[in-house]
Amino acid sequence: MDQNPMVLCSASGYTKKYYLDPKFQGLPERVRQELQIMCVLFTEEVGGIILLYFDEKGKLVIATEAEENDAAYDEIGSHLLVKRLQKEKAELFEQMEQYYSLFILGETE
Repeated sequence: MDQNPMVLCSASGYTKKYYLDPKFQGLPERVRQELQIMCVLFTEEVGGIILLYFDEKGKLVIATEAEENDAAYDEIGSHLLVKRLQKEKAELFEQMEQYYSLFILGETE
């Protein structure tokens, strides 16, 4: 993960909790719900933790991790599900990058 990423949201299969950075509370309710559902379902399916963050170039990154001896974590399934999300949610992720650029970074181009 990058040195100082701007976290959008995350979910943990261990704590059964979801987190949305307060800076993104201005997102439409529909988008906030879609992010929450996506993250929670991800952890329900493969376990571990999912983290969506913006890298230093403003690109949305999906990272996953698991506790060290978590035999229930499906690492292969995790990679496959990330690829599927990147494909199926490409439009949403592009919109999130635009939102980040405009409203968080204040870029006008």
